[in-house]
Formats: sequence, structure tokens, C-alpha cells
Amino acid sequence: MKKKLRIGLLLQIVIAIALGIATGYVMPVWAARIFATFNIIFSQFLQFLVPLIIVGFVTPAIADIGNKAGKVLVVTALIAYVATFCSGIISYFTGVLTFPELITPRSLNTAIESGHDLSPYFAIEIPPMFGVMTALVLAFMLGIGIAYSRGTVLRNAAAEFRDIVAMTIRVTIIPLLPVYIFGIFLNMTMAGEVGGIVAAFIKIIAVIFALAAVLLIIQYCIAALFVKRNPFKLLYTMLPAYFTALGTQSSAATIPVTLRQAIKMGVSEDIAGFVIPLCATIHMSGSTLKIVACALALMIMHGMPYDFAMFAGFIAMLGITIIAAPGVPGGAIMASLGLLASILGFTEKDQALMIALYIAMDSFGTACNVTGDGFIALVIDKYFGKRDKYDDIKIDEELIGK
Repeated sequence: MKKKLRIGLLLQIVIAIALGIATGYVMPVWAARIFATFNIIFSQFLQFLVPLIIVGFVTPAIADIGNKAGKVLVVTALIAYVATFCSGIISYFTGVLTFPELITPRSLNTAIESGHDLSPYFAIEIPPMFGVMTALVLAFMLGIGIAYSRGTVLRNAAAEFRDIVAMTIRVTIIPLLPVYIFGIFLNMTMAGEVGGIVAAFIKIIAVIFALAAVLLIIQYCIAALFVKRNPFKLLYTMLPAYFTALGTQSSAATIPVTLRQAIKMGVSEDIAGFVIPLCATIHMSGSTLKIVACALALMIMHGMPYDFAMFAGFIAMLGITIIAAPGVPGGAIMASLGLLASILGFTEKDQALMIALYIAMDSFGTACNVTGDGFIALVIDKYFGKRDKYDDIKIDEELIGK
């Protein structure tokens, strides 16, 4: 039997963008309105799903973390959250300093307003069951309650609900996402503004790639202050995990490689075996960096007001919302759509562009996440690891190349 040719989500998105631009110059308005109709129905369903994603994934994540005990867990979770928050802050200030020189304000605003000429043939209202903040409060209440209760009914129900939401994303949202992106770029092309937006996208992606590399260097320089080793040799040791994540686009699938490389850095096996799997779900420095940079860039393009206080609150909530994001490509951006709308004021079309931008760099964000897990493991191992003196000498000799 011949194997089916599988096209990754990133390539599907790239093809959808290219087709949307190409056909936007030749497609008649009546045909384009078909895709406008699909887009408005799809976006309604996506908005309906956002609060359920938050409840479905944050609740069991908090329950699982809270069910464990010990200083190692508390310190690991704290470092992971602080690292995630700081990456968002670094991303914000980098964007503030660089994006105004690279992006033409109002270009996105014009495209979206002009695109309204492609009205759908009909629309179906699918209002969310509750708002984003209600979903967050409910997720915290249920997660903490489940963590401290002895029962298993709600715990199992939360896990099953998480699986249902993940399956919905995997079976419906992800397969239809390229069609949705196609419709967005078709709309913008027919409005005559796609050229400036694509050029801005390329500049944004270049800045984010460079920023991710700088972030990893900063993280391992911090780790080097604790373990007294060469940060670049430590980072070099973690490169197999980085490149594995590029291919798998999944922190969970990369855990075996990340675990192996952490041990090669000198992290004790017991600490690595605890920290690496945990950080695969709670440490999201790379994802947060991308989301913040993309959001700021789109706000500048849209001419929307922004300030540090707004983004600080957004980043603080984002670090919690995207923990244990769905094990599918683009899970973090799906979980953050509610915050983009409620805190930053993003419209449905803004969110669609965020999805396109984020998924274009999805594997690089995942690679940044898992490589950063090694820096957390080094710090935790410094204070909680158990090794004898001979092991420390052996590790030092390996790292200096003797």
C-alpha cells in the first residue's frame, strides 16, 4: 500500500496564504463571498470554543500541579512562570524599539475596513457560553478544588473534557484553518492591501527569530551564574533537543531528547526526570515571546493604542492561560485568543492574522520552549540535585573538553 502524503500545518498555511493572494486578483466577487460566508461561520465557532479551551486545559493542568507537593515543584513552577513572563516583557520592549521603524501604521486597518465589502451570503450566530475571564476564574476554582479533594469523579471528568476539546481542535479547527486563512488573505488581496501586510510579516518574523536566539543565550547565561560553567557549551549540548522540536512541533514529543541532553549537561537523573516533563507543559517562554511580538506588531499596523501596563497584564495572564496548551500545532495561540480579544481588543480578523503569523513560526517557538527547559533543570539541580563529588568533577571535565 502506498503511504499517504502528509503536508504539515505550516506548509498548509503557507500554501493557503499564497493561493489567497494569487486568486484574489482573478476571483469574481460572487465566488469570494462564499469564502467570506465560511469565514464568518468558522470565526463564530472559534469564538464559541475559546472559553471551553481555557476551562478544558487550564483546569486539569492546575489540578495536576496542585496535586503534587514539595519545594522542587513550587520552585520549578515559579522559575518557569517568571521565565515566561520575562520573555514576554523582553519581547514587548524589543517590539517597541524596532517595530515602529519596520511597520507602516494603519495598513492593516485599511485592509480590514476595505475587506468588509465582501459581505457573506448569510451568518450564523454562535455566542460563547461565558466570557474569557469567567472561564479563567472557573478553571482556577475547579483546578484548585480538584487538587485538594480526594475524589476522582471531577478529576476524571476534567481530563475527559480536555480530551474532547483537544479532539475538537484536532479534527475540526486545524483541518479547516488553512481555508480560513485563505479567506482572510483573499479578502485582503481584493481590498488591495496585501502587499504591505506580507512585507511587514517578513520583517516581524525576522525580528522574532533573532530575539528567540538572544533569549536562549540570556537564559543559559543566567544558568551559568548558578552552575559556574560555560553558557555556550551548555546551550550547544541542548541543540539536539532544539532541532528535534523543530521537526516534531511538540514539547511533549521532544521530552525523551530533552531529558537525555539535560542529563548530558550534568543534571542529575532524578531532577531531570521531574523538571523536564513538568516544564514541557508550564514553561512557555518561546510561545509567549512570539505571541507578544506578533500582537504588538499587529496593534501598530492597526493603529491601536497600547502601553506597558496593558501588555504587562496581558503577559501575566498569558503565562497561566497557555500552560498545558493542546498537544496540537498552534495550541498556544488557540488558548490565547480570548485574552487577545478581552485585554488587547483584537477583532476576529486580527485573531486570524495572529494565527497565521504564529503558526508560520510554531516550530521555532516550541524549540525555544524545550531548549529553555534545560536552563531551568540546571538551576533546580544546583539546589535540589543529589550527586557525589566524583560526578561533579567528571561533568566539569566533559564540558571543558578534557
